[in-house]
Amino acid sequence: MKKFMIVSCLLIFAVIMAGCNKEEKPKPEDRFAEYVDLWNKQKFSEMYTYLSTEAKESISKEEFTDRYQKIYTDLRIDQLSVQFNAPDTEDKKEELTEVQFPFSATMESSAGKMAFDYEATLVKEELDETTNWYIDWNTTYIFPELDAGDKVSISTTQAKRGDILDKNGIELAETGIALQIGIVPEQMEGQEEAIKQNISELLGMSVEQIDKALNASWVKPNLFVPIKTVAADNSELLEKLYAIQAVQSMKTEARIYPLGEAAAHLTGNIGTITAEEIEKSPEKNYGSNDVIGKRGLEKVLEDRLRGENGIKIIIKKEDGSEVVLAEKPVQDGENVQLTIDAMVQRAVYEEFNGQAGTAAAIDPITGETLALVSSPSFDPTALSLGATNEQWTALQEDPQSPLTIRFNKTFAPGSVLKPITAAIGLNNGTINWDEALSITGLTWQKDSSWGGYNVKRVSDYGEPINLEKALVYSDNIYFAQKALELGNDAFISGLKSFAFDEDIPYLYPMEVSQIGNIDNDIALADSSYGQGQVEMSILHLASTYTPFINKGNMIKPILEINEEKGQVWKEKVVSEENAEKIQNALRKVIDDPKGTARAAKIEGYPLAGKTGTAELKEKQGEKGKENGWFVAYHAEAPDLLVAFMLEDSGSGPVVEKVKNIFTKVKQ
Repeated sequence: MKKFMIVSCLLIFAVIMAGCNKEEKPKPEDRFAEYVDLWNKQKFSEMYTYLSTEAKESISKEEFTDRYQKIYTDLRIDQLSVQFNAPDTEDKKEELTEVQFPFSATMESSAGKMAFDYEATLVKEELDETTNWYIDWNTTYIFPELDAGDKVSISTTQAKRGDILDKNGIELAETGIALQIGIVPEQMEGQEEAIKQNISELLGMSVEQIDKALNASWVKPNLFVPIKTVAADNSELLEKLYAIQAVQSMKTEARIYPLGEAAAHLTGNIGTITAEEIEKSPEKNYGSNDVIGKRGLEKVLEDRLRGENGIKIIIKKEDGSEVVLAEKPVQDGENVQLTIDAMVQRAVYEEFNGQAGTAAAIDPITGETLALVSSPSFDPTALSLGATNEQWTALQEDPQSPLTIRFNKTFAPGSVLKPITAAIGLNNGTINWDEALSITGLTWQKDSSWGGYNVKRVSDYGEPINLEKALVYSDNIYFAQKALELGNDAFISGLKSFAFDEDIPYLYPMEVSQIGNIDNDIALADSSYGQGQVEMSILHLASTYTPFINKGNMIKPILEINEEKGQVWKEKVVSEENAEKIQNALRKVIDDPKGTARAAKIEGYPLAGKTGTAELKEKQGEKGKENGWFVAYHAEAPDLLVAFMLEDSGSGPVVEKVKNIFTKVKQ
């Protein structure tokens, strides 16, 4: 009985074990599903463990992992999806030693979507006394056309960066010709060190950088070795370089800026992309050798100008033939045409003669921006080709800050604000044309609560001052008294009607002209004549004068040629009648012998305008710098309005400069 029980137990155990072994026998579809899951997750090292013995003999784990990793990285493989439907092998699985599973793979690459169908072979093998299914892998599993000795390569067709053009089609930024300066090593003939030292000084680069180029693996004694690219029109530098034995040049494409310094802040420049810039915009698929807009419109319009490189993914076969796996056609960047007039831009810039300041020129009827200038400036072509350390240091340490864009910054406007204050007072009824104020002396204060603070004016003409005379003589006291009568709320509301504290809807980002904190009578009085809290950008200032030309409507400034012209930005900021009267007063600012801009008078060319001087100091009585301003336009045929600001200057020199612009451009 005891023996029977033992035998029975053994039989039961054997049956149970047989059942367990039956359940645990691996299924090929499960094994391939595990492999596919690892593949979709790009876990190449773990995928290798699923390879058959024969497959492992053809490739090591390191080679397998590295090849997948390199191909997927180089091709920027993303959104990988490998799928398969396992056939029913249930009735034959005991006998099978090999099965085939069809599968499909789709993925995104740098050249677009890639997809293929293939068939995987799994073989049954016993390893370490365990039977399982293994993938009979070869290189065709990566791509069906890829054999063991083949190579995957990428061919790139560089997209042409779009040009920036002026209104007449003149290039402001374009792909032009520069010169690659290089050395033919064998022609140095024992003078290597002296020649390299001479070149390094002229090109602003170290001897070590030159040595690195000369020691590249491909270099041969008789080959031209590029060292640095320079502007083709830099004749002085080129003459010195060509005088050096072994130096030669080759033409090459490069980004150039034909107006140079005159439009540098407007166009900006390009430069080689940094790792940080690549990291900030992963969705744009920048490469480490790409160029990118660094400042100005090159940066603002980067997405439109850059285009998309053409990319072709190729399998190069051992027999020399090629198989194209994917191809994305090249798409050149967009050409952007501006309303800028290159002649006006250059004429305005030249008037600065290196002094610091900014200017905007617009067509006051259409709103087209004809010039946007910031001075001093820099050579955008030199920066795009690669400035030397010395050039960068000089730019960054220059006290006049030539890299600073001034035309999109705000400044205290001084008395050029007075026509706007006049319009606000006229709208409110606080100011009327007939009322004259009896003002005596050169200083005034509301009462003793102002302590030692006084509003000052330049001259006492010994007569009552009405609005017209206040504009012609630029009388601060008149506007201070009227502003106090007007009150904070009405003054601030009036400024907002002229788009203060409001973004300018404009292609080039501009700082918002601000009202500031006008919280007491002194601040209000000073702000009425542009000396208090108010700050304006030069473009906004130009726009605020358009109502005097357009029956009280303020015109929206535009910068791109295809934008709608003559858009009303702010409707009826002043009545048509008062707009005409203010313009008449602005003509007298120039035509009247006592007008502050009488030096701008041009016979046969009736200008209207307003001068301004903004004092930059902490306290009244202190000495400080001044910014000189002048806004002017042709009163009878207004197709050019110039707003000009010169730092560390009174308005007198600015009047002469603006007069010169009109003389050069319009006569």
